[in-house]
Amino acid sequence: MTGRVLVTGASGFVGSALVNRLERDGRWDVRAGSRRGGALSNGAEWVVTPSLEAGADWGGALHGVSAVIHAAARAHVLNDAADDPLTEFRRCNVDGTLELARQAAQTGVRRFVFLSSIGVLGRSSERPFRFDDAPSPEDDYAVSKWEAEQGLEDLGRQTGMEVVVVRPPLVYGPNAPGNFGKLMEWVARGVPLPLGAVTRNRRSLVGLDNLVDLLVTCLEHPAAANRVFLAGDGEDLSTTDLLRRVAAAMGRRTRLVPVPPVLLRAGARAVGRGEMARRLLDSLQVDISHTRETLGWEPPVSVDEGLRRAVVPLVG
Repeated sequence: MTGRVLVTGASGFVGSALVNRLERDGRWDVRAGSRRGGALSNGAEWVVTPSLEAGADWGGALHGVSAVIHAAARAHVLNDAADDPLTEFRRCNVDGTLELARQAAQTGVRRFVFLSSIGVLGRSSERPFRFDDAPSPEDDYAVSKWEAEQGLEDLGRQTGMEVVVVRPPLVYGPNAPGNFGKLMEWVARGVPLPLGAVTRNRRSLVGLDNLVDLLVTCLEHPAAANRVFLAGDGEDLSTTDLLRRVAAAMGRRTRLVPVPPVLLRAGARAVGRGEMARRLLDSLQVDISHTRETLGWEPPVSVDEGLRRAVVPLVG
């Protein structure tokens, strides 16, 4: 499958890397969609897209498009000021996504690739999550992603448009947003971190280049149609190991204080940071064997190489 592909969220962390990859491959005419104006890079057609909400008009962005990779979303919002965060997540991630998908089907788009979240399956795991595990979203963002997945599945059945869902865990890369970006900054500055004893948990991550490679594979592979895939690097790390390898990628020494996890968890709860502690201390593993077997896909970039690429903006 080739033709013209619309990438939504094209100015974002994942979307911009995806546009650059598709341009380099040269197999697709790339339409980069974002609410921001301007040009991304040579080769992509830039379009200003509407807000993600019911009733938005996607006609101009979808004209002549044969495939969509939908990376735009209302993501986790720190210090969310919305009176009803779940309603806001649903407005963008459910209503807005389904509006785009309905118009895509009406204009003849053949495949719709949806960037979802491993949070659809839960925030922690006692064993690695599988692609066919029962959804159990625990926060508003994940609830909205799961509801969008269900709506897309129904729409695909009704219209014949092929829908592909990709659920990544935490995505890291150059200028990564959120907690991972903060951790990298702290390591770069040599800030002592009380995480030297968090050695028993296991976290699955996915490097930005690996996620982009999987999304491009899902865009093109015949066996991807109407399936759900989990993303990952194929190697799980403890929090302590991750921080040591981030430091090694920077050429720095780690400054990790071995505080027992039970004390970290109690202290975090006492200051209202229980969710942050959960992300650092709990396990969240992803089994990507179904992705590998169905698509013949292997993560092209190792964890250490992915971390080396991620820290470049911090160390030059």
